[in-house]
Amino acid sequence: MSEQEYKQLAQKKEPPRSVFTNCWRAFLVGGTICLIGQGIQQLFITYFKMNKEQAGNPTVVVLVLLSVILTSCGVYDKIAQWAGAGSAVPVTGFANSMCSAALEHRSEGLVLGVGGNMFKMAGSVIVFGTVAAFVVAIVYLIFGIPIKH
Repeated sequence: MSEQEYKQLAQKKEPPRSVFTNCWRAFLVGGTICLIGQGIQQLFITYFKMNKEQAGNPTVVVLVLLSVILTSCGVYDKIAQWAGAGSAVPVTGFANSMCSAALEHRSEGLVLGVGGNMFKMAGSVIVFGTVAAFVVAIVYLIFGIPIKH
């Protein structure tokens, strides 16, 4: 069987995907994650007397912590499988990818296993963010556009 014949056979056996259903699931889960984040931020504002800017960082920390706990318990992966991109886009998806890689390689030790492999999946995101920030800064410097604080 040639490669092209195999691809055609595999394509026939593949279940049909409903774009509308996938988009709805992604919207529902992504929106729910954002709603939970907004609720956490409101708790910091109300009970810790923070303003909106001050409450942002601890809100992200709590969302990352919840994501790591749910990933460690095997719950986040089930949500991600059902929701698709809706669970991958928020910061919780980034935390999930790092935690999953760390859990997968924990048998290899803390340094070479967890530390060495934790950033494989997330490393490209970190590198892209750093390079993009550098390029934007250079463009601002070249064209003299003032950076607003």
